[in-house]
Amino acid sequence: MRSIQSDTDYFFAPADGVIIYQRRVRQEDSVIEIKGQNYTLKEALRDPNYTAQFSLVVGIFMTFYDVHINRIPYPGILSYRELEPIDSFNKPMLAMENSIVDDLTIDHDAAEYLHCNQRVLNKIDSLDLGFSYYVLQIADYDVDSITPFDLSDHRAYQQNERFSQIRYGSQVDLIIPLDGSTGFELLLEEGNHVEAGVDPLLKIKRPFSV
Repeated sequence: MRSIQSDTDYFFAPADGVIIYQRRVRQEDSVIEIKGQNYTLKEALRDPNYTAQFSLVVGIFMTFYDVHINRIPYPGILSYRELEPIDSFNKPMLAMENSIVDDLTIDHDAAEYLHCNQRVLNKIDSLDLGFSYYVLQIADYDVDSITPFDLSDHRAYQQNERFSQIRYGSQVDLIIPLDGSTGFELLLEEGNHVEAGVDPLLKIKRPFSV
């Protein structure tokens, strides 16, 4: 049985897996470069209503050996929408899995699936923080493999509560808009393995108040 944590001074990992990137980027900036081609936050989200100038992005790759249950990193109200794959078929994630599990490296050139695979964009409205953040679930080669536990929208979730699962290898990104009022300290490094609901990814630096 996993011992789930709760501390609203932190954002916790939404998924089990290996951190393959963590970046502070603008929408048009490259999160990573894949075989000479930029993969941008704008491409990842496909959301014209997302207007944050800067964002913090943490990508977690879930290997075959990880528990494929996803959890809410910080309490809030969740709504979601499914984004269809760009191509006719999802691309497999096996090359990335092999680089992590067999070669013990992170090969960003193996992440071509990021350009096209089916994904679910989860938006979590935090009343405590006063803004919304996002959890992006990216499916492996099998379509319709992302299955929410509750199909209803605008439901309140506690920190680290289970909300969804993904079959097979997959990826989950935590995306936080940076408006300057709240700061965040990255606690881990690329290549670290994390467990959902257990390991904090970010410490929240709240603005000073009198």
